[in-house]
Amino acid sequence: MAAEGEYESILCVKPDVNVYRIPPRASNRAYRAADWKLDAPDWSGRMRITAKGKVAYIKLEDKVSGELFAQAPVKEYPGVAVETVSDSSRYFVLRIQDDNGRSAFIGVGFGDRGDAFDFNVSLQDHFKWVKQENEISKSAQLGDSGPKLDLGFKEGQTITLNIGGKKRDKPRPQSSGGFGLLPPPPGGKIAPPPLSGSSNHNIVPQTGGMATGCLLELDSSNSNTVVQSNPSSDLWGDFSAPASSVPPPSRPQNTANWIQF
Repeated sequence: MAAEGEYESILCVKPDVNVYRIPPRASNRAYRAADWKLDAPDWSGRMRITAKGKVAYIKLEDKVSGELFAQAPVKEYPGVAVETVSDSSRYFVLRIQDDNGRSAFIGVGFGDRGDAFDFNVSLQDHFKWVKQENEISKSAQLGDSGPKLDLGFKEGQTITLNIGGKKRDKPRPQSSGGFGLLPPPPGGKIAPPPLSGSSNHNIVPQTGGMATGCLLELDSSNSNTVVQSNPSSDLWGDFSAPASSVPPPSRPQNTANWIQF
């Protein structure tokens, strides 16, 4: 019997169900609904499936008054309390019991296959829950009776933790094109572009002598020094001119002539 103080829950309610008297089973073969008088049911009413603790109860009640016609306690499913027939999915065989413990087998049937499916699933879900509860209680008992693992520190026992790790370099930001941008040099300045049209500098044209007068002196001390010759000198200055062609130097006049004026 279910323990006192447990509440009763409703698993399924079906408003239309038919009850049939079935002949006693002569052999071990399954029940057949074709052997029943399906067109003339012996009783019609409502089915209500409840659960109290781990036991399910299939109750057949009157549709109007709710008076109990018969009930079948179910302790396991599938089992002896509820059996299926071999020729239909809408009919079942129930083992009903009264308060004195007397039992009998009757046939029940549903007019709709959906009602039969709900009846079957409600019992399966309940006893699936019962199985899970039994496994949890068994595991709890085994855990209490088994040896307990001692994870505490013994006297004088110490541990060492190494928390240090290698510092990871922070990645440089990438530009939209996927290439990194180099920072400008420290203290560097970018010269502005030359102004076109607004400059006041005079451009001095170079003569032919100046263009040819630039010589690169290859000296070991300063190989990049540019020596510019006198633009007024002649390329043929190495040759001496004849004495007759050179005019004599002019002598300065006596400044005393200006005083006589």
